[in-house]
Amino acid sequence: MTRRDFSEDTLVIATHNPGKLREISDLFSGYPFTVLSAGHLGLAEPEETEKTFIGNALLKARSAAIASGKPTLADDSGLCVTALDGAPGIYSARWAGPEKDFTLAMAAVETALRQTGTKDHSAWFSCALALVWPDGVEVVVEGRVSGTLVFPARGARGFGYDPIFQPEGHHITFGEMDPDTKHGMSHRADAFRQLIAQCFPRHDAG
Repeated sequence: MTRRDFSEDTLVIATHNPGKLREISDLFSGYPFTVLSAGHLGLAEPEETEKTFIGNALLKARSAAIASGKPTLADDSGLCVTALDGAPGIYSARWAGPEKDFTLAMAAVETALRQTGTKDHSAWFSCALALVWPDGVEVVVEGRVSGTLVFPARGARGFGYDPIFQPEGHHITFGEMDPDTKHGMSHRADAFRQLIAQCFPRHDAG
């Protein structure tokens, strides 16, 4: 298992997604370094050509680390539906179309499920985090949270597919959930805890 203590004063987040940047920045709240996004730095978004969450996270992190000359964290995450053989999976954002309209994406998931005729609405969110330094050191972790899809969508919090995802043990969706509660149990939080253990053990987030 690769591990390396993070000692730099700046961490680049390889995303142009405001919702994703907000969640990751919140998770790093209180840490003694500045968080910048690839969007803020004007970095190009590489085409996600890999076939796994980990592969795409590494691709994005490597690209931004080379372009910025700073250690970079990339996230690749998505919704995986059991009855759809794991779709939309790594194509979760693409289901939202060029305008990133997740209302359309959630409707597409509902339609696809209806067409299968199944009553199995189980699903999970997966999140891969890749932290890459410009000198080539790479740390990768993957987190997951399981739940059930509910229709119609409920709640306006979170982003992406959150309004149709009800995590196990809860009666509300991520879209209805207080952000702090979601941050404590999400797929991203699961991956984040693993990353902290490997790269940020000496930092005190307060």
